[in-house]
Amino acid sequence: MSPERLDSFLAANRMGALATVKRDGHPHMSTVAYQWNSGERLISIGSTADRLKVRQLRRDPHAALYVSSADHLTFAVAEGVAEVSPVSAVPGDAVGLDMLAMFPEFDNLDDRPKFLANMVEDRRVVITLRVTKLYGDTLSGDS
Repeated sequence: MSPERLDSFLAANRMGALATVKRDGHPHMSTVAYQWNSGERLISIGSTADRLKVRQLRRDPHAALYVSSADHLTFAVAEGVAEVSPVSAVPGDAVGLDMLAMFPEFDNLDDRPKFLANMVEDRRVVITLRVTKLYGDTLSGDS
């Protein structure tokens, strides 16, 4: 697929499978919600500090995100090096606000303080995947 098509495909989707590296070198896969930042070639993923993927990324930051179309005829893979943010510690801190920004559909200002408090209570982190390689293909006839 062309770079423009890959970019729009990643932007049009929100779910994918994140591959991290286990201690034995094999991949570990987990389904994640993500947000694509085309201009900076960054993928943001919310998680909690105790998740296996977070522990693995702290040990080995190499990761890949696989995104498939609903009919599985089109896919994209974004490979890169991930950074894990600090744990959200104070309602409204940078991590909590980053999590809030990942959900543009969240627009109820009355619920915002509760959302930000939950980020602290849940020990939320943001995984940022700096994409160094992006590829994909389609069998749908569109490229």
